[in-house]
Amino acid sequence: METYGKILLIAMPIFLLLVLFEKWYGWRKGEDTVRGMDMISSLGSGVTNVTKDVLGLSVSIITYEWMVAHLAVIHIPSTVWTYIIAFIVLDFSGYWVHRLDHKVNIFWNAHIVHHSSEEFNLACALRQSNSVFVRLFTFFLLPAAIIGVPAEVIAIVAPIQLFAQFWYHTRHINKMGIIEKLLVTPSHHRVHHAINPEYIDKNLSQIFIIWDKLFGTFQEELPDTPPVYGITRPVQTWNPIKINFQHLWLLIKDAWRTKSVKNKLRIWFMPTGWRPADVAEKYPVRKIQDVYHFEKYNPARSAGLYTWSWIQLVMLLLLVSYLFGNISKIGSPNMFIYGGFLFLMVYAFTELMDRNPYAFVWELLKNVMGIVIILYLGDWFGASSYFSWIKSMLIIWFILSTIICGWFAFVELRKDTKSTITNLA
Repeated sequence: METYGKILLIAMPIFLLLVLFEKWYGWRKGEDTVRGMDMISSLGSGVTNVTKDVLGLSVSIITYEWMVAHLAVIHIPSTVWTYIIAFIVLDFSGYWVHRLDHKVNIFWNAHIVHHSSEEFNLACALRQSNSVFVRLFTFFLLPAAIIGVPAEVIAIVAPIQLFAQFWYHTRHINKMGIIEKLLVTPSHHRVHHAINPEYIDKNLSQIFIIWDKLFGTFQEELPDTPPVYGITRPVQTWNPIKINFQHLWLLIKDAWRTKSVKNKLRIWFMPTGWRPADVAEKYPVRKIQDVYHFEKYNPARSAGLYTWSWIQLVMLLLLVSYLFGNISKIGSPNMFIYGGFLFLMVYAFTELMDRNPYAFVWELLKNVMGIVIILYLGDWFGASSYFSWIKSMLIIWFILSTIICGWFAFVELRKDTKSTITNLA
């Protein structure tokens, strides 16, 4: 956990700078592909995902270490070739896990957040699941385990393979010639994120596009079919925590409501999007029928709310950086309390981005929790050893944040609601 936190301390600023560079580059070209609120939502999603991982809140039913210890036929030493083999095996495994995520109802819930943005940019690469607490597919690494690839090799290669998937989430790089034959490129991945009928569930590879070509899921980006991004059942929220559980909640409701016992059981393992006929008829959900004519989620926002959302994001990044840099010092159970605070913070300010007046309740809970932590610990998880003024500053921040959120919830949003009612009348 601590090592991964240290890696993220280096990786996070790099990713953020690249996201902001893409925003600037698109603006300069007159082709801005990054909407501000969408970017903030994506970055908030990324923070919750890596916080969950750093805190070790995901467990594997079968660990890779166990498979190597019990199933390895030979044990190969850690050489350059070992790392290359591990990378290829990990990518092969990633293809099949990704394919299951797209094809099976229950597994789609773990992946939906990554596709939930109606844009395609570097920020949406950071939209990763925070709803996966049990990892089921370690067995896809069985080939590596059988030939005895050391667990420490997989531990090093896995973050590299993951981070290498970041760069191709962009619309600013066109087709790349001969590279398209071997590697996943922005063109390939634009197809993957599109909801055009021709493109859905295509190009599932992560690094090597050859897996799609071998297993029949490859689709080239067509010049006369521009990709349209998102999911066919739009999430209609900036709140990444809500997005992570929307599909699961629908499955739970459908399983409860359907009269068929058979459907109650099989709904979880049916193809993604399948619903029992009796439930689908009685409880319809919005689904995009014409991908070329639908309104993207874009609730009205004032310059003040936009600025405040950015301020909240910056504060979130500072707080999570402190956690990752001091996780051993913070220790258990305090690191889980800290993580819970960060999740509550993301939930609160993204609810306000959605213009939900109840965001004030979440913001108040978050700020009360923050003040109670300081009063109980006499510090902010040991931060006073770096900055003697940190306790006072954070208490002032929590009070100020409550007041500002209250103003948006009870003044600005109500004013807009009254104005809408007047216009409708």
